[in-house]
Amino acid sequence: MTFDQTAISAILVCTLALFVWGRWRYDVVAVLSLMAGVGFGVIDPDDAFVGFGNAAVVTVAAVLAISHALGRSGVIDLVGDRVMALARSPSGQRAGLCLLGAFLSGFMNNVGALALLMPVAISAAKASGYSSSRMLMPLSFSTLLGGMLTLIGTPPNLLISQFRAQALGEGFGMFDFTPVGLAVALVGIAFVVTVGWRLIPKDRRGKAAEEESFEVTDYVTELRVGDESAIIGKTVAELERESDDAITIIGIVRNERRLIGRLLYESVRAGDVLMVQSDSDTLQKLVKGQGLELAERPAESEAEERAAAGELMVAEAVITPVSWVQGRTAATLDLRRHWRVNLLALSRQGRPVDGRLRDVGLVAGDVLLLEGDEKDLNEVIASLGSLPLANRKLIFEPRRILVPVLLFAAAIAATSFGLVPSSIAFTATVVALVLVNALRPDEVYKAIDWSVIVLLAAMIPFGQALENTGTAQLIADGVVALAGTLPALALLGIVLVVTMAATPVLNNAATVVIMAPIALAIAERTGVNADPFLIAVAVGASCDFLTPFGHHNNTIIMGPGGYRFTDFARMGAPLEALVIVVALAVIPIVWPF
Repeated sequence: MTFDQTAISAILVCTLALFVWGRWRYDVVAVLSLMAGVGFGVIDPDDAFVGFGNAAVVTVAAVLAISHALGRSGVIDLVGDRVMALARSPSGQRAGLCLLGAFLSGFMNNVGALALLMPVAISAAKASGYSSSRMLMPLSFSTLLGGMLTLIGTPPNLLISQFRAQALGEGFGMFDFTPVGLAVALVGIAFVVTVGWRLIPKDRRGKAAEEESFEVTDYVTELRVGDESAIIGKTVAELERESDDAITIIGIVRNERRLIGRLLYESVRAGDVLMVQSDSDTLQKLVKGQGLELAERPAESEAEERAAAGELMVAEAVITPVSWVQGRTAATLDLRRHWRVNLLALSRQGRPVDGRLRDVGLVAGDVLLLEGDEKDLNEVIASLGSLPLANRKLIFEPRRILVPVLLFAAAIAATSFGLVPSSIAFTATVVALVLVNALRPDEVYKAIDWSVIVLLAAMIPFGQALENTGTAQLIADGVVALAGTLPALALLGIVLVVTMAATPVLNNAATVVIMAPIALAIAERTGVNADPFLIAVAVGASCDFLTPFGHHNNTIIMGPGGYRFTDFARMGAPLEALVIVVALAVIPIVWPF
């Protein structure tokens, strides 16, 4: 191995280790790897930031902005409502939403498609009287499957196209991914809507009614003991026993100090703040019948006055993996003073949180129960980088719906017929949306997930360095040597399985950047067509079904669905096996060796 190959291999190993460790964000690790590559001389300083001008990166940013405009227009809410009106049974609703989610994901960001349909799924569960846990995971997996359908469906497809353009002189077209992606998506969706959802444990309690404030799962809530409360003088053990163990008091705050030690025999006093973990009905009975009040509300007279005036509403929101509030607390955010909202309760998959509610560090997947002014609570939720869990009430205006849809359709047509590159078509669409007031300039910047953009831009030069130094060819030679005389289909299966195995622990874009040069080198080494190997990498990078952290969509649904870590593998493992079988059967037919 040359010095350059040794250096880039060492950086690659360290990068993979940091991705798996998860202590630092993906974009931070990517930039660190980029700087290391420059420092060791394997990446030319003049090429270090070419990724920010890469067509794939520009296209991803533009599609994110367009996705926001489509969601804001209300067209997806309108279509979702029609689907729910036509599908009367739970199985029909599940199938309709999953198919719609997959279709939308083919043309917009996966997270955006899930965010727009998740409230519809929760409302459908409410109307039919079943747990949304049976709906949200199938929907999430379907949106990931749908991303395989088109060039713009997911960043891995755009990156794969970029690698093909560099290696073979021409990238993939808008619908070149569709034959394989459609076959995999249809079989995958058929599985999740008929068999997969049955693999979810029955005791997973998701949100069933949007008006029930504590319904996602067990919240951890702070209740203040009033002067006339009936529980004054009772011990913690007595309270828990009288509720038939429906409540768990995990802490008492007295005079701004948290009591520690054995709480079971501690008597409750007036003014105490009880840190309670319980379900919906029990908490509401405590608040209404025992002289208790939610500790995080402002003074009771102020709350009653604002509520009487119709100003206050309560809403649930889930923290997304890219939210800037992660790691912060309600106290450091100063929600009441800066945002005019109160954090009433917090749900984290039914697990107790350590410390005062206002001092708990927020993490992705947490479900917050927020109280604030009706007129701007939804805007505050968006500003906090969270997603609402209730249907938005939109006024459907034909012009507001049609303009974004027509502009987006025109961009897709222009790209499909080769009139202009995708980066130009979709960037022009963003500009047009701003000019017709379908999208505000500030919304464009808010809609773009800059951590993904930085990740892509930083990893692209790294992937080029793998190829330029001959390291990708070296790895490919090793794979082919180990495989011996295996046929091309077996090598294709190895590339697909390795990509799928790497995706849950790496970001899917980073997986493509690492695997695409290796796939190209394997094809060159064996003298076969590179296209099936590139398509296999694209399919494998879209399969994040094993963990709640492999893809942002899975993290988002974990709290609202009440899922546990292992629930994803229950449905995800057989789904991935099915994807492997279908992909290996279809890819060689569509893209012969």
